[in-house]
Amino acid sequence: MKNWILYEDNHIIIVNKPPRLPVQGDKTGDKTLIDLAKEYIKKRYNKPGNVYLGLPHRLDRPTSGIVILSKTSKSLSRISALFREKKISKQYWAIVKNQLDTDNGKLIHFLKKNRSKNKSFPSKEQKSGFLKAELEYLLRKKLKNYFLYEIKLITGRHHQIRAQLSTMGSPIKGDVKYGASRTNKNGSIHLHARKIEFIHPIKNEQIKIIAPPPNNDEIWKNCLK
Repeated sequence: MKNWILYEDNHIIIVNKPPRLPVQGDKTGDKTLIDLAKEYIKKRYNKPGNVYLGLPHRLDRPTSGIVILSKTSKSLSRISALFREKKISKQYWAIVKNQLDTDNGKLIHFLKKNRSKNKSFPSKEQKSGFLKAELEYLLRKKLKNYFLYEIKLITGRHHQIRAQLSTMGSPIKGDVKYGASRTNKNGSIHLHARKIEFIHPIKNEQIKIIAPPPNNDEIWKNCLK
């Protein structure tokens, strides 16, 4: 856990989550990022009893990258407010097999989450129950068999990047739920929450964090060359 920490103070911890690790509990009962972070805090600071840790946002289990954890209820409420007010800038890297029509642009769809299937379904038109989903993309690199895109989220919907790229015919590598031809051997998908920027809600300082992609993956390594 210690090696995943990108930033820590008395209010928040920002970590680089590895793929396949759930952020919070799910039906599998597997150990979570929250569990590991609480163990880390308890041990490092010799805290007796239960450790408080809030989760102001989510990151899909097969996805890697930045997650903010709140050490206090005050920071949780304020970070959550920053997300609601779109005052936190989030950038992702996504690797796809099929190139998008243009090297840069904006995607706008309307998404509806199906809870039983844990999947979001897109529509090009506004419909009842569908929420607007908007992102910007930029082609960063052409790899041997894949394309690396930088994604900036404008809205933050369930499985937004996965669903929007899929509906454009460019599913993320390994993401069979959204149309990839096969899974990755380790169960990950090639989507990485790479950068986050915001004003610290307690310290009023500019925070800018960049998380390197998984270093045990050759395709990700090629993105950094």
